[in-house]
Amino acid sequence: MSTTLPVPMEFTLPEGWQSVPPDEAGSPGVALVAMHPASSEGFTANITVAGELRPDEASMATIADEAIVRLRQGASVELQDRTEVGDEDAPGLTQLVRLATTVNDQQLDLVQSHVFLGILDSEDPRKRAVIQLTLTATPGQFDTVVGDFQQFVRTARPAG
Repeated sequence: MSTTLPVPMEFTLPEGWQSVPPDEAGSPGVALVAMHPASSEGFTANITVAGELRPDEASMATIADEAIVRLRQGASVELQDRTEVGDEDAPGLTQLVRLATTVNDQQLDLVQSHVFLGILDSEDPRKRAVIQLTLTATPGQFDTVVGDFQQFVRTARPAG
């Protein structure tokens, strides 16, 4: 079942990307799925957006590690790069992950670019939402679609 984000967010999809219902895309538990039909080479590159409220004080690196643990439940995962971004009021983290998984009985190598955005509650800074934006593509697709993903990330912001 698709979910909603813990805070309303605004995004602009780059040209050539199509939003699809998360359940139809096989991505329950996320709020948004966008597919790039032109990239299909046995796998369609996609962007997903998910989020959660974090009442704890986990660092962005810890939250990113949790994402890798979830990925390891169905794939072999290798962290390629990680960079903390933002500041204390708007913390963030980016990471690049390579994974090998099986889809329809076929071995599939994928690359994921993760962007984690921390959004603090203006009335109670101990409360925060963490939004995860993810690009998933094959290694051959990645260079073609990563610029679109970066453009998408630049448009992501709390609504209002």
